[in-house]
Formats: sequence, C-alpha cells, structure tokens
Amino acid sequence: MLKALTRWREQRAVERHAIPDALWQLTLLRYPFLARRSAADLAELRRLCSLFLASKEFHGVNGFEVTDEVAIAVAAQACLPVLRLGLSWYDGFVGVVMHAGEVVAQRRVEDEDGIVHEYDEELAGEAMEGGPLMLAWNAVAVSDDPAQFGADAVFNVVIHEFAHVIDMRDGLADGVPPLDGGSAARERWIEVIDAEWERFCERIDAGEETLIDPYGGEAVEEFFAVAVEAFFVAPTAMRAEEPAMYELLAGFFKQDPHAH
Repeated sequence: MLKALTRWREQRAVERHAIPDALWQLTLLRYPFLARRSAADLAELRRLCSLFLASKEFHGVNGFEVTDEVAIAVAAQACLPVLRLGLSWYDGFVGVVMHAGEVVAQRRVEDEDGIVHEYDEELAGEAMEGGPLMLAWNAVAVSDDPAQFGADAVFNVVIHEFAHVIDMRDGLADGVPPLDGGSAARERWIEVIDAEWERFCERIDAGEETLIDPYGGEAVEEFFAVAVEAFFVAPTAMRAEEPAMYELLAGFFKQDPHAH
C-alpha cells in the first residue's frame, strides 16, 4: 500500500512539473553529454528532473530571474549523478540559490602556527551541509551559438557541487560518500582514491596538463568532485586518463557513461 501511494504521489508530481518537449530538447542540445545517453536513461532523467523541481525551491538573488530554462538546466545536470541512486541522496537540503554571476565570499582560516588569514574567494558554486546550494548562472549557462554546442568542457559547476552533496550525505566532506559494503568497501575506496589523488597531485606539481581540473589538488574531497565532473562530462577521455578512478566511480554511481 505504501509503495503504491508513493508511486501515485510521484506520478502526480511528474504531471504537475512536466517538462515541455521543446525545452527538454533545447536542454539536451545545450548539454551534449546529456544527449548522448540512451533513450531509457533520458526518459528516467526527465522523470527525475520533474521530481527534483517538485521537491526543491529555487531562489534568485539580486533580481536574477529563475526561469524554467534555468531551473531545468540545473535539474537535468543535478539528476544525472543520481540516475541509478535515486533522488533521496538530495533529501538533506531544499534550497537552490541562483546568482547571475560569481559570488565573492570572505574566508577566514587559521594555519598550523595559529596565524589567522583572511581573504576573498570568488565562487561559481557552493554546497553546504543542510543547504542551501548556491550556483552562479553564468557558470552554468552555455553559449547560444550552435557551433559551440558540440564542444565538451570538463568544467561543470552543477555536477561538481552536487558531487559534494553526495559526499556529505554522511556528514563529512572527505571524498568518501556513503558506501554499500561496510568498512571493507570504505577501506577499499580510501585506498584507491588516496593513491589516485597523490598521483594526480604529483602530475600537477610536475606541470602536466590534466583532464581533471587541477583544483582537485587542493584536497581529496575536491579531487572527488572534479573527478565526478569528468566522469559524466568527458567519460571516454576520463576512462583513458584515469582508469582506476573511472572504475571506482562507475561502481558507485552504477553507470558507465563511456558506453553511450
């Protein structure tokens, strides 16, 4: 009875927040890594997007208007990582705050010697435990020039920030999301990601060009987030350059985007 009620409620939500065909096709055109997925994947992605829009609250800041185009662009990219996991992974927050451009945040950190450093950081997005999640539209949007639609870019702020949400589901931003399989699975994950992060940092220090954003060298949790970006946006190149991380992420997300 409970499952039937849940299905009924989900169907009602999908109907109330149905995505118009023209807007869905435009979203796929603008984000080609989405369009490459199978028809079955896209049907499920579209359903999840409607449920996402039904459960989250978008807020525009300083006069920024969150149009249907904006909300669906965010929803489609946010739902891709949880295509097999389910939207429950995003239950920990409700609000999505949209700015027109990057936000300057004041930071205050204390180093190992007890000295406090204050600085400004420009953010294209930020995920906080319990929400809200912040995004800058100019970092999410793509050009309206059709000639640019086919060009993949590994940078994807939506997937990056939602990867942090997934990572923090257990309360910690440490590059280790909650895993099936208990302590053995966690130990195996840490063994792989720590080794791959150290290798990645060595490549960055040596001045090598990397598919994954060099920002991943800041901390293992950032390495996880930028690796997830590459996994979904440029899977073939990611699989070739980072096979161990690709396999790790494919197992966790229960997806193999390279196969599409």
